Amino acid sequence: QVQVVESGGGLVQPGGSLRLSCVASGFMFSNSAMTWVRQAPGKGLEWVSSIDSGGGVIRYQDSVKGRFTISRVNSKNTLYLQMDNLKPEDTAVYYCTKGWNNREPVGQGTQVTVSS
Repeated sequence: QVQVVESGGGLVQPGGSLRLSCVASGFMFSNSAMTWVRQAPGKGLEWVSSIDSGGGVIRYQDSVKGRFTISRVNSKNTLYLQMDNLKPEDTAVYYCTKGWNNREPVGQGTQVTVSS
């Protein structure tokens, strides 16, 4: 079955950076679009970014454009999210999901907290 393990979260000051990783297994990663979603405290799941199987088509939520970069290494079954110039409103649990704009996480997520 689909399994993903997210990591790389932490506590960072506003303006700081983090790189999230997602290692996937149980499906043909190289044939699958992938997505990052997040859930802020007390709020619902929010789509952040999606990337197609080859990495040639990428989309971002407007609030993260120019600050976040999604990427993947198919030989490592790994998805990344480079997050720069982080803001307090980026505080959330971040999940990776299989598919384009899929908002149903299966992993445990990784907590990102942006605070001074």
